Amino acid sequence: MKTHGMRLDTGPSDQAVFDKRPEAVAHARDFARAFVDRLHPPVGSQDAASIELAVSELVTNAVRHARGASCSLRLQAEPDGVAVVVGDADPRPPRERAPDLVGGTGGFGWPMVQHMAKAVTVTSGPRGKTIRAVLPR
Repeated sequence: MKTHGMRLDTGPSDQAVFDKRPEAVAHARDFARAFVDRLHPPVGSQDAASIELAVSELVTNAVRHARGASCSLRLQAEPDGVAVVVGDADPRPPRERAPDLVGGTGGFGWPMVQHMAKAVTVTSGPRGKTIRAVLPR
């Protein structure tokens, strides 16, 4: 199914593929919010906000900086966390850069995700990269 630039697989893996357009970020946040709302036991409001923020930042980075026409998002509930997994067709790993305090071009998201997450891994290969951040729940 394709809706508003989003192809959604509603199977047990809870994953979606987004066309790399600015509206993909809002769709990814909605997807994450719906996923977190279905978890039992419920996720606390602060942890839910952190998960949504990590999804927003990682998908934003894929849309802005990665090669390719789409990016993927997979959410996985773990006993003590939620894994946020974002993939794209660009094998280059994320890089930190000085935050832009004047021009609004970013530089805050990647360090923020690394700070909020319990663990972050980046796996690169010839077909792209996958970033996996595990956030508390």
